[in-house]
Amino acid sequence: MSIELYADGIGEITVTGTIVRIDLMSLSATERDASNNPKPVFRQRIIMPVDAFANAVDLMQKALGGLVEAGAVRRMGGAPSDSVSDVVQPAQKPLNTSPNFN
Repeated sequence: MSIELYADGIGEITVTGTIVRIDLMSLSATERDASNNPKPVFRQRIIMPVDAFANAVDLMQKALGGLVEAGAVRRMGGAPSDSVSDVVQPAQKPLNTSPNFN
């Protein structure tokens, strides 16, 4: 059996020498900010060598390219590029297929 972890995103990436630390965050079910939005809270950390991180970034860029090509997400702000600073959003709102929401 493998352990799975859900994360809403990456909170911080820290590079110290040849080691990269990636902090995963999730939105809190109980803590709220001043605007009453769920606060992001630290959940777990991934620690890897710099070369493994570089390979992971390359793999994620390829996966993102596939998602864009399939129409699952779209780039915001103009022409497609390979810049990781592009903002990406879902192409459409996901359909909720659970019978609990019909």
